[in-house]
Amino acid sequence: MKKMCAIVIAFSAALLMSCSGGKKENIVKIGVYEPASGDNGAGGKQETLGVQYANTVTPAVTIGGTEYKVQLEIVDNESSNDKAVTAASDLVSKGVSVVLGSYGSGVSIAASDTFANASVPAIGITCTNPQVTQGNKHYFRICFLDPFQGTVLANFAADNFQAKKAYCLAKLGDDYSVGLCNYFIEAFKKLGGEVVFETFPDGTSDFAAYVTNAKNQGAQVFFSPVSIEAAALIIEQANTQGLPIPILAGDTWDSNVVMAAAKGTNVKVFVTTFFVEGSEDKQVTEFVEGFRKYLSTDATAKTNNGGNDEIAAVSAMGFDAYYTALEALKAAGSTKPSDVMAALPSVKYTGVSGAIEFNETGDAKRDVAYVKQVNNTTGKWDFIAVQKVK
Repeated sequence: MKKMCAIVIAFSAALLMSCSGGKKENIVKIGVYEPASGDNGAGGKQETLGVQYANTVTPAVTIGGTEYKVQLEIVDNESSNDKAVTAASDLVSKGVSVVLGSYGSGVSIAASDTFANASVPAIGITCTNPQVTQGNKHYFRICFLDPFQGTVLANFAADNFQAKKAYCLAKLGDDYSVGLCNYFIEAFKKLGGEVVFETFPDGTSDFAAYVTNAKNQGAQVFFSPVSIEAAALIIEQANTQGLPIPILAGDTWDSNVVMAAAKGTNVKVFVTTFFVEGSEDKQVTEFVEGFRKYLSTDATAKTNNGGNDEIAAVSAMGFDAYYTALEALKAAGSTKPSDVMAALPSVKYTGVSGAIEFNETGDAKRDVAYVKQVNNTTGKWDFIAVQKVK
């Protein structure tokens, strides 16, 4: 019986070797730590799409002279700080060499210690809160930060609308929206502005009172960098009440959900973001054309993009993050997470969102944000300006 088992095992092994051309396939795993559900599920899916598309374009990487197939390990952190550790631990247990994500600074911060304890490096894609990289050596990121973004938006409010009073609305306990509001408020006050600041509790679905208060307070801009789901409800209520002032938000609102909510209304929505179409740069053009083709040929991808082929900036950032991870793997010459972590500080990559390199805290050296406005007639984004800090 033992002899028969040995023959079967040997035959199975030979068959597997034959099917693979006699060579064992080398695999390197990249973790994708993103929300696919919860408040930030829509944005998380679009960010993940950028990574997935990049993986279809470049499915393999040469590390230390050996070619490896890149396998994405994707987990859903459910937009929840409470679920963050479980999702992060899942990626660690799967043996990933580096992690990408997350959309949402809160879940990135919540999972940070899990990655640190396992010596697994993480590359934030659009998590803009400074705390993500603060005081650690394992978290990096390729996006601009909220102190910069908040200041850019305050300057935009003052320069373009001559605003002297702003109404700010954040979600209670949310690191991203509360943090970005605070940076906006600090910068706006330095410009001589006055601010009314409110927060709403988790589970809020009626924003009528907040929009009413903004009107009654005589605010000239409404700033609310909250989740996409909340954004749609705020726009709906602003339209119902005929809110006459512009709504400003950060990168979170760069979504086709927001475009759809504003289409056909008189609500003016402006956002700061990481990427815009229309560049004549060959790399950008190829990305835009290729990504749209990818969406048109993959029904699931198109569904995860909101059912259309509009390109969100977070998808472009996910695309760049994937290639940044590949550069780190090549620089490390190893798939060992600690080696990749050691290589990351010196990594440089020019992507579709611009040049990427890290400073001493692991943050990207970014000094430009793009401002876009929803065209209420077409439901598309109109490019407004390249905005820098004064």
